Amino acid sequence: MLSSLTDRPSRRSASQRPEVQLSFEFFPPKTDAMEARFWESIDRLAPLRPRFVSVTYGAGGSTRERTLRMVSQIKGRSGVDAAAHLTCVGSSKDDVNAVVEGYKEAGINRIVALRGDPPEGVGQPFTPHPEGYKSAADLVAGLRRIGDFDISVAAYPEMHPQSLDWDADIDNLKRKLDAGAQRAITQMFFDNADYLRYVERARKAGITAPIVPGIQPIHSFKQISGFAAKCGATIPDWFAERFEGLDDDPDTHALVASAVAAEQVMELLDEGVTQFHFYTLNRSNHVLALARLLGRRVS
Repeated sequence: MLSSLTDRPSRRSASQRPEVQLSFEFFPPKTDAMEARFWESIDRLAPLRPRFVSVTYGAGGSTRERTLRMVSQIKGRSGVDAAAHLTCVGSSKDDVNAVVEGYKEAGINRIVALRGDPPEGVGQPFTPHPEGYKSAADLVAGLRRIGDFDISVAAYPEMHPQSLDWDADIDNLKRKLDAGAQRAITQMFFDNADYLRYVERARKAGITAPIVPGIQPIHSFKQISGFAAKCGATIPDWFAERFEGLDDDPDTHALVASAVAAEQVMELLDEGVTQFHFYTLNRSNHVLALARLLGRRVS
């Protein structure tokens, strides 16, 4: 039994493990205090040598200027490549292209290209701008016409809420990658079986590009549950039960959160996953610990 356990990649020494690649997602801070925490987290995570750090983009471009400012400053301050998120919801092609040209002029060559959700919410039908990009695949093709960007797109292990069925969902992923994206990053998920089944479906459809799991550490179960409900991610009963009664016990909540996140990434490592994208919520503690478990050390 012990020999079988040590055969698992997660139980090998760091020198015998496969090399893992990490990326981290942040959101643009709204206040001076939030910006201080943003940079504190960037400074703590940059020594892990992530492939890139991404900064989100508010609905309808509401954080456009802040996103550009933060992304522009990240590489100069930390030496880490930065990726800017971009959506096409509610915007004309000219408006979106102007943003892209601004990224290009600022030396930003990594973009996370997303269709974006309607202002009414993820469950509502998407209506393209009359003069806008019609889909994420259309947006990716437009980016390719403007410059030689490194492009990531979204993937949905539990199927996008607006997909008719699994075939339509996987076909949409394939269109985005065929249009010129290099990889897909998944929405957060909490049952690894969902991710593994999704990857299997994609491979059967002929998709060979990396499908990077998006991992959400639980800083606040109540908050993450709210996020999950809005984006269609399922919180399994067994997962929720681990946090029952801990709203007023932050120390135990933090320990349980660390344990469940560690369990998730170690299982994925044992399944052969070597790329991870962490949704940081502009915090670093959980991510630093998870990176260490994956064999990455601050250099």
